[in-house]
Amino acid sequence: MFAARRILFSNTVKDTFTRTKHTLPDLPYDYKALEPIISAEIMQLHHSKHHATYVNNLNVAEEKMKEAVAKGDVNTQVALSPAIKFNGGGHLNHSIFWCNLSPNGGKPDAALLNQIKKDFGSIEEMKKRLSENTIAIQGSGWGWLGYCQKSKSLRIATCANQDPLQATTGLIPLFGIDVWEHAYYLQYKNVRPDYVKAIFDVVNWNDVNSRYKKAIGS
Repeated sequence: MFAARRILFSNTVKDTFTRTKHTLPDLPYDYKALEPIISAEIMQLHHSKHHATYVNNLNVAEEKMKEAVAKGDVNTQVALSPAIKFNGGGHLNHSIFWCNLSPNGGKPDAALLNQIKKDFGSIEEMKKRLSENTIAIQGSGWGWLGYCQKSKSLRIATCANQDPLQATTGLIPLFGIDVWEHAYYLQYKNVRPDYVKAIFDVVNWNDVNSRYKKAIGS
């Protein structure tokens, strides 16, 4: 019986870590598509360099984790956890971010707009609060509009560094604003408020609408 349990555990571990490697997702638009709000140079560096680095480092960390699990090396597994969290969060966050943006993003649909009005009073107030919280982040991080399934309401939250919203707060991410300096510094210098204000001009509301519908289960 114990031998059977060991085989089952071994197969479970193997299934957990036998997966295809993460890959850099293609952008759904050209690097220059978001100009003049976000320059082609920023988009190219942000996507092909920064996001690609998170993907590569995540794959390396997961491979090392696979080896540590196979050896029963718990110390190494614990030591690798921050790298998986950081690079995995960077991959998750940016994969959402690219889809959250578009040169032709539509507008909030009736369902999302009603929820925004219910929770914030108006879309202008939601943007104001999201902007204020995002601008106030100390150092690098993300500002988010998320959905709380427990309270069935929209929430604004911020996450430090590359901490993923759902794993950190339990909120389902709908729209995120990246305020790492590499996301805006070449164009907006140190004036983060100008970047945050401008990014609302390229929000892909069609994507946000879709994420909201999925979050509420409709």
